[in-house]
Amino acid sequence: MDVITLGRTLGFSVAAGVNLYATVAILGLAARYGWVELPAQFQVFNNEVVIGAAIVMYVIEFFADKIPWLDSLWDMIHTLIRPIGGAIIAVGARAGGDAGSPGDGRR
Repeated sequence: MDVITLGRTLGFSVAAGVNLYATVAILGLAARYGWVELPAQFQVFNNEVVIGAAIVMYVIEFFADKIPWLDSLWDMIHTLIRPIGGAIIAVGARAGGDAGSPGDGRR
């Protein structure tokens, strides 16, 4: 893995750990409007359904944060979801792979 891919992977994964839905929405919107050119393995963020779902979930999260018992429930559930989302983004970044990736038959 080159340094640029590693930097992208770590940056996206850390941001997803902080706010998964905002990260996915911003990446998708940035790619959609041509602000950034995402690598092929991140093109899934450029999907209208993914962008829409991320925005809806972000809005729900924004308002859920204002209600004490709902905030606690939301955080309890998303304590599991955020790291999984970050891991999926990291695995997606790695899927672009380089020569010698485990399981690809190349050395």
